[in-house]
Amino acid sequence: MDRFYSLDHSSIDFHFKQTPRDFVVEEIPLYEFSGEGEHLILFVRKKELSTLELVSIISKYLGIQQKEIGYAGLKDKHAMTKQYISLHKKHEEKMNAFEHEGIKILSKTYHNNKIRIGHLNGNRFFIKLKKVNPTSAKKIDEALKNIAKFGMPNFFGYQRFGTDGNNHIDGEKIAKGEKKERNPKVKKFLISAYQSHLFNLWLSRRLEINTLVQKFEVNELEPLLNISKDELTKMKAQKHPFKLISGDIMEHYPYGRLFDFEGTEHDLNRFNEKDISVTGLLCGKKAKLSSDVARVIEKEFDDEINADGTRRYAWVYPEGVEGRYKNEEAQYELNFSLPKGSYATVLIEEIAKREIRE
Repeated sequence: MDRFYSLDHSSIDFHFKQTPRDFVVEEIPLYEFSGEGEHLILFVRKKELSTLELVSIISKYLGIQQKEIGYAGLKDKHAMTKQYISLHKKHEEKMNAFEHEGIKILSKTYHNNKIRIGHLNGNRFFIKLKKVNPTSAKKIDEALKNIAKFGMPNFFGYQRFGTDGNNHIDGEKIAKGEKKERNPKVKKFLISAYQSHLFNLWLSRRLEINTLVQKFEVNELEPLLNISKDELTKMKAQKHPFKLISGDIMEHYPYGRLFDFEGTEHDLNRFNEKDISVTGLLCGKKAKLSSDVARVIEKEFDDEINADGTRRYAWVYPEGVEGRYKNEEAQYELNFSLPKGSYATVLIEEIAKREIRE
């Protein structure tokens, strides 16, 4: 898919590959663990293992079912990742003797509840870019400043679409009853890939509109975009790089209720101040639809499918964004935190302004 990007620099040449040395992820829990209770909370470091492989290894070691092990989110396989898992406290003594070349237990505590999917605030990343020359390093510096100030588009990363990038094709057929899938987890995963694909297409279209609004005059844009002069004038006046449109559905950030954007100065200021963000549609039943001009655009990327839909932040705000250039090694190191469900590889692609999948 040819994608539009939010930044206006030319593409930057560097080498990036997901390896445990160059890609480190640390989970940020949703809440502090109480230090007491019947659940043992382990802070685990793993490398070259997926979360499901980690769970499988520990369940076999303990002789328990995988569902007895709690975790908040799935972490990358080709990375050094640190995440929390929960077990019943009765397994503590046996876990004290646990050893595995790809797994290290860093610390332990206790809590009243089992960790469940979604029980995380976000993730902290350390990433190393290689073969970076001084000119590219300056461009990366500027790109990171821009992302730290304004945020970035919340595309689904290439990992969502499978090894060949085509999971959404099967997902569409299953969602429309044209293909059967007996495994409920696989079925849900493939349908979500189709929903994610449409979301990405919609978000790319909105970024394309943003670019056109920034580069052309209102009288040139009106016939090009089929959007009224009044609406285009309002969009051009907005300071934020993501231009809000009448009928957009906003959400309090980093979580909260959905509400309709009414074009008030108050809402525009709250968007600039990162108090609220704009959402995009993950099509399906029960999903709240946008209205007015926003719905005209959204409708092109909507579909009637046999699954529940929802809305997703279209724009997110990375925190703690830091970058360091190491001239002698021709390497650029960066740290940042992202909310749950957002992809570090998308931030790298925004900087590079090109696909970085290898």
